[in-house]
Amino acid sequence: MAEKTNANIGFEKEIWDAACVLWGHIPAAEYRQVVIGLIFLRYVSTAFEKRYHDLVEEGEGFEDDKDAYKEVNVFFLPEESRWSLIAANAHKPEIGKIIDTAMQAIERENPTLKNVLPKNFANPDLDQSVLGNVVDIFTNVDMSDSEEKDLLGRTYEYCIAQFASVEGKKGGEYYTPSSIVKTLVSILKPFENCRVYDPCCGSGGMFVQSAKFIQEHAGRRGTISVYGQEAQSDTWKMAKMNMAIRGIDADFGPYHADTFGNDLHKTLRADFVLANPPFNYHPWGQESLTDDVRWKYGLPPAGNANFAWIQHMIYHLAPNGKIGLVLANGALTSNSSGEGDIRRKIIEADLVEGIIAMPTQLFYSVTIPVSLWFITKNKKQKGKTVFIDARKMGYMADRTHRDFSDTDIKRLTETFEKFQNGSLEDEQGFCAVADLQKIAEQGYVLTPGRYVGIEEQEDDGEPFEEKMGRLTSELSDMFKKSHELEDEIREKLRAIGYEL
Repeated sequence: MAEKTNANIGFEKEIWDAACVLWGHIPAAEYRQVVIGLIFLRYVSTAFEKRYHDLVEEGEGFEDDKDAYKEVNVFFLPEESRWSLIAANAHKPEIGKIIDTAMQAIERENPTLKNVLPKNFANPDLDQSVLGNVVDIFTNVDMSDSEEKDLLGRTYEYCIAQFASVEGKKGGEYYTPSSIVKTLVSILKPFENCRVYDPCCGSGGMFVQSAKFIQEHAGRRGTISVYGQEAQSDTWKMAKMNMAIRGIDADFGPYHADTFGNDLHKTLRADFVLANPPFNYHPWGQESLTDDVRWKYGLPPAGNANFAWIQHMIYHLAPNGKIGLVLANGALTSNSSGEGDIRRKIIEADLVEGIIAMPTQLFYSVTIPVSLWFITKNKKQKGKTVFIDARKMGYMADRTHRDFSDTDIKRLTETFEKFQNGSLEDEQGFCAVADLQKIAEQGYVLTPGRYVGIEEQEDDGEPFEEKMGRLTSELSDMFKKSHELEDEIREKLRAIGYEL
């Protein structure tokens, strides 16, 4: 059996390919909303219909009882919102209006989605016959052979990733690659009845993976308490929809808002904070927040929000809380504008549990190197930090995008676990444990390479003197060839009247 990876193929791609039929038939700015909206509608309809038929078979007459759906985290859908009606009317000129009406009816029945769902299907710029064809494809895709319990939810996630790839840097505003999310969650290990917070939640991928982790470890995903905030309106709506189809009860505040200027969860103390904040974000409003209670370790500079994000997250931690976040590598070393002092104070407070240097090309169209930070209020290994260099891990999923296999993630997780239980041995070039004194000797720089060193190279058995003799001989031959080519080029230029 081939090794399982985080790449998504099959049904998800089939749905994506179906949605791509709409390319060129709708303005680019609205395309994502339309596609995600159709997947959402198909998903909630599928869940509703399954529950409806189960209730009919039970024969107790509860198939029209809204509470019978709510108790299993399924949206109750009025008749005008059900996919069966939409499928039956796919080729009517008013199909777009029918879908818009369906979305409006879902919002009426489910107040948490008010003003969230897309309602642009009747747009005159959208070819209604093409839309009808896409509805047909969504209707006819065979799901019967799949054992995937969360097939359409996975499809939703897959399509968000595809949009991130297509939209490049902009896509990074709402999507964190699954390799990174799974690594963070696997190391932090959220548990039942915990509070998970993401102050820049994008499309909500951190919460989805946390819920999956709990479910896979014999827990109930619905017991997780989710708190998030997002500044971009469309992304906030996307996150709300993502939570809805997963049956996750999430508090994202009553509206989208900037986390620094308008903290919607001021009193929250979370068990876990998972986040991928915007890299080197500025301006972030420092001038109006200079005396903010969150800056316990120093005022972050106006030109970079990295240490504003870190301190905001620390402020929202419960007494035994843990943070897993993604930051650009500059935060590991920067001493400009007081960042070095803030980092030193956080280290001296014994909050930094681990740093993982990640490979490039994990993000779509963003090659900036990043690291994972793990910050913990009550560390198992007091006064110690684990450093892991994972820059050579992973594989190229395609020409531009790197991914982690499940084996890669397992290796990182087990390394962290060994550190926490005190059994980790340093592995040159990969991992090392450092105490506060050693970190201080390095000027409070947190770059893993400083601590793990360079990977030992296997001895090829060739004596040093012989190897140097061979290599210098080869280099001499190359130099000779280079001179010959230079002379040849000069002659050819001279022949056409040019001197070099």
